[in-house]
Amino acid sequence: MNLVIDVGNTSVKLAVFEGDTLKHKKAIKHDFILKHIHFLNRKYPTISNGIIASVARLKDSDVAYIAANFDLLELNTSTKLPFNNLYTTPHTLGIDRMALVSASVKQYPKKNALVIDAGTCITYDFVTAKNEYLGGAISPGIRMRYKSLNRLTANLPLLETEIPNNITGSSTNSSIHSGIVFGVLNEIDGVIDSYQQKYSDLTVILTGGDAKFLSKQLKSSIFANSNFLLEGLNYILQFNSSE
Repeated sequence: MNLVIDVGNTSVKLAVFEGDTLKHKKAIKHDFILKHIHFLNRKYPTISNGIIASVARLKDSDVAYIAANFDLLELNTSTKLPFNNLYTTPHTLGIDRMALVSASVKQYPKKNALVIDAGTCITYDFVTAKNEYLGGAISPGIRMRYKSLNRLTANLPLLETEIPNNITGSSTNSSIHSGIVFGVLNEIDGVIDSYQQKYSDLTVILTGGDAKFLSKQLKSSIFANSNFLLEGLNYILQFNSSE
């Protein structure tokens, strides 16, 4: 069994996989990572391999403990990946994007695939049917847009995310909701359309924290998968363990 550790800015996601099957998933605060790993060791005593992403955000002592108890792979830009990386600056490619593309080539082999991760930022990653990763795009996420309107202007309020009732906002609040949410939806649909014009057989996967919020409102046909990044990390671990 594999232990997958995805270290984010505000929390850590821990997952246990048996082969390709997700058996456990939990988001916790950084300070509780060892406590939960002890729990997982008792519940799944056959865990032997592990992968950790964004190791720099954990205490050195926590990483040392994990490395001492598992055959640990620390994901970085030197890690072998299951696709041909044609990014012109591979050393700057985020590990979350590495994982998402890896999940894509695992679950949709020999497909032209666009992976959209709607989180703090919205990232677009494209991999061809020839298993070649070409790159993509990065734009501000939904919450970042709300916060920027508030912080970079004198009078606009900080609002909670809300689906607008109408494209035409009749108040400042409804105008903000319309501008942000419809702006994001039109951006995503527009990007998908641009790729589809070049790749008619395009497969589109939507993931990330805002995937559920956005998926039912998008015009384009997509596959929504909230565990895509964790599945990608598990595949990278499998790929390197088989070397």
